Amino acid sequence: MTDPLLDVAGVHFAYQPGSPVLSGADLRVEPGQRLAVVGPNGGGKTTLFRLAAGALTPGAGQIAVAGVRVRHTRTGLRALRQQVQLVLQDPDDQLFSASVRQDVSFGPVNLGLPPEEVRRRCDEALTALGVASLADRPTHLLSYGQRKRVAIAGAVAMRPRLLILDEPTAGLDPAGVEALLRTLDDLHAAGTTVVLSTHDVDLAYRWADAVAVVAGGEVRTMPAAAGLADAGLLAAAHLLPAWAPLVHRLLDRLPGLAGARPGSAADLAALLTAESEREDGGRPASHGETAGSRSAG
Repeated sequence: MTDPLLDVAGVHFAYQPGSPVLSGADLRVEPGQRLAVVGPNGGGKTTLFRLAAGALTPGAGQIAVAGVRVRHTRTGLRALRQQVQLVLQDPDDQLFSASVRQDVSFGPVNLGLPPEEVRRRCDEALTALGVASLADRPTHLLSYGQRKRVAIAGAVAMRPRLLILDEPTAGLDPAGVEALLRTLDDLHAAGTTVVLSTHDVDLAYRWADAVAVVAGGEVRTMPAAAGLADAGLLAAAHLLPAWAPLVHRLLDRLPGLAGARPGSAADLAALLTAESEREDGGRPASHGETAGSRSAG
């Protein structure tokens, strides 16, 4: 049996004595998994991520990466950061170099890699995130979405086995969200295990294969389809169930649409329109006419 890529076991953490953020938290991330972490603001998601990346030290419990316990020594953290990279929600917390290329190169340079290897990693990361054309641009002249992508590129340049993203879609418009998810799909296909946090349960449902709900100092992990349809579990995290499982159950009751799995509200609308036209023999609905008015006539 292979070790999980990330194993958080019985971890406790508090910023102030007597006010625990995590109380015996457990989390396993398997190689190749796509894990979405959901929970209320202040519930411990970011704290969990910082612990996994070695930025915080647990008060109790332990964290292991690929079977090796994380040690908070200079050597231990250096080894950890070649396996696990965390990208924070606000890119301005991570971008500090004068240009995009300098910023993305920072991690590989600190590893002491030869200049040609640093350049190769930087170019590959910039291309993967679709920002190669911005390589020489000052970071302070980037848009918010561009800064997000550059921050992720800096993490990707380290070639981690596990990439952790704290609310990567926050502040992006719908087109930006879809573009970022396609990039994450490409990184996942190339062998990177991806963990992200989000408040968007519908996004989590269609992107992740597993979900971890952080609430009350604990972490509960389960398949995304089950966890994101569990009203009681999500209520503890101040979230509502994903709409997709509910819609799927309704579609399965319709003979012509059983098994259909639209990925968005737009897909659902197109699906219902096509089915309505099919049932009507292909005649498009006239202005103001509905399927209900046809059946009534």
